[in-house]
Amino acid sequence: MIKITEYPLNPDDITSTVFSDEAGAVNVFIGTVRATTKHKRVVRLEFETYLNMAIKEIEKIIETVKQKWPVHHVVIHHRIGALTVGEIAVVIAVSSPHRKEAFAACQYAIDTLKETVPIWKKEVFEDGEEWVSAHP
Repeated sequence: MIKITEYPLNPDDITSTVFSDEAGAVNVFIGTVRATTKHKRVVRLEFETYLNMAIKEIEKIIETVKQKWPVHHVVIHHRIGALTVGEIAVVIAVSSPHRKEAFAACQYAIDTLKETVPIWKKEVFEDGEEWVSAHP
């Protein structure tokens, strides 16, 4: 399941959608807004997207995950709009028979999302702002 939303993400609700009696492992990645970047105080992050393309790219990620690892369920939810420190920007939940595959699939999903999905992030600091590349 894929969701890109302006509303807060609930990791418990998202995680509950991947549980399965056949899964021995559930791995969840939660990306949050941190207070500092490069020694600068973060005020907020602003996420923008090209929605249709973002959904297509996330669908590709999920399909690749399912081809590479024996996963049961993969869910990716991402926030857009303005987020303050401590808010959740992204949640990825993966269930599989064993932990090794769940960790690997979740790692692949977040790394690929940051590289390929057209969701852009602007960091707003106390003394300025800048758009952030997926590849620092």
